[in-house]
Amino acid sequence: MTDTARADALRNLHQNGAPFVIANAWDAGSARILEGLGFKAIATTSSGFAMTKGREDYGVTREDALNHCRDVAAAVEIPVSADLENGWADAPEGVAETIALAAATGLAGGSIEDATGDPANPIYELNHAVDRVAAAVEAAGKTPNGFLLTARAESYLWEKPKLDDVIERLQRFEAAGADVLFAPGLPDLDAVRTLCAAVSKPVNVLVLGKLARSSVAELAEAGAARISIGGALAKIAYATLADARSMLNNGGFDCLSANAEGGAVISAFLRKN
Repeated sequence: MTDTARADALRNLHQNGAPFVIANAWDAGSARILEGLGFKAIATTSSGFAMTKGREDYGVTREDALNHCRDVAAAVEIPVSADLENGWADAPEGVAETIALAAATGLAGGSIEDATGDPANPIYELNHAVDRVAAAVEAAGKTPNGFLLTARAESYLWEKPKLDDVIERLQRFEAAGADVLFAPGLPDLDAVRTLCAAVSKPVNVLVLGKLARSSVAELAEAGAARISIGGALAKIAYATLADARSMLNNGGFDCLSANAEGGAVISAFLRKN
């Protein structure tokens, strides 16, 4: 598909109350496998990608991330939406530049969050956060492919906010023109339901905490349009490396035969048609 076709496909997947699962890839290989499994779109994960660089979340540069986005988007035919953190900029102009650069990598969309990266003041002041989203929206509107912008309210990951305050942020982001709204870390289905009822734009729900025990059907009933899983798959993949300690502790290699057919299965997904 062309970049425009992929952006259109991503946009059309978003239906309130009829969510699709967007799986998060951490490199080109995982993206190809997720595409082969049948996912209709994938997203990048900042934490998962940082692990591939031997770093913690938020430990990559904008250049690192854009090169990663280019690799992932080129590896698959389905739409890719990127975790663009806070745009690697405080000023709205810097955020707009990040969106323009991201759209040129083959992405169909991406997200901008209101987290500052400063533990002492983790969330941007509301009006400034809205200005940053508005700048991102304007930049997305100038892209030739119709870049889909997701605006993220990060308070639940950094503070103990009131749901009403998070909803107010997302309502302001919606008014600024964001295509998709996202508040990672929502505590439960009731919060999802309340949030989705308070906005008209599609809502992405991150499966995290109590929500990991929810089903797609339950999240659909609550009003979600998109379900993401963040860095969960990347963390599971990396955690399996811990089994390698058995080679040191027990002097055996059983861990290597636990999934002896895995190589052939993976190869099948990695082959280009």
